[in-house]
Amino acid sequence: MPVVTSGAGRLPIQRNSLREQIAGALREELMAGRLAAGRNFTVKEIAELYGVSATPAREALVDLAAQGLLRAEHHRGFTVPELTWADFVEIFEARTMLTDAAFRRLGRRVSDHDWSRLGSLRRRAEAAARAARAGQLDVMVGCDRRFWHEVAGFLENRRIADYLDWLRVQSWMFAAPYLRARTDLAGVCWDRHLDLVELICAKDLAGARRMVNAYNLFTVELLAELTGESTESLAVLPLLTEDPAEPPADPSPTAGPPAPADGPEEDAGRVPLPRSLRPAPHRTLGR
Repeated sequence: MPVVTSGAGRLPIQRNSLREQIAGALREELMAGRLAAGRNFTVKEIAELYGVSATPAREALVDLAAQGLLRAEHHRGFTVPELTWADFVEIFEARTMLTDAAFRRLGRRVSDHDWSRLGSLRRRAEAAARAARAGQLDVMVGCDRRFWHEVAGFLENRRIADYLDWLRVQSWMFAAPYLRARTDLAGVCWDRHLDLVELICAKDLAGARRMVNAYNLFTVELLAELTGESTESLAVLPLLTEDPAEPPADPSPTAGPPAPADGPEEDAGRVPLPRSLRPAPHRTLGR
């Protein structure tokens, strides 16, 4: 059985190499929830599906497994991991803390920042908001990912941007099956992308930070409702519900060396990208 549908259901191949094309297409399928948790497939199946040899198909699958988006099974090919609520909470908290710290940092660098990408950001915001309001999940996942990756580009730290993108892919892998189960998604998901762009255009980074935190709170409350889980144990809830003041000024050079940093912003630039999620209990689901 093919792992993706043909025709309009398949992502067009437009990338630079077969390996990247196949990995990108499968990543979109995973984000949109069209590949169910527990779904198993082989290199041969993927090679036949995309009409390529086994080598680029295997390389693409290995790449996705190295990113924790698939699980390699000895002599059984590759399996879509089952992400639990506990997995999502870890992903969400990491994303929230890193984004908040990054916006605090950006708020102290407004005067010397490169604002030349605002036109592109606005176009991404329009597409993402339009898809959210229409409830078009298959379109929404790609538009949303591209919008937030463009936002992360303003942080001028490629490693932070890539790490946030990696977390967002997994967030959608968890969320999409629950959203897909709804009969009508119009107006359900967050659609204030353009409002956030207006705050960034006005260089109101404190306001942008507040809106991003409000977006994160909206997201976790929606997912808790869809999954029947509770948000009470989330460590980042106080961060999301506070009324933040302007970010503090940089420490004075005469104040002595700062205490060792343990926040996500500082660590993300030095540690390698995590290779995988912790193993989830194996469960085979029918497609």
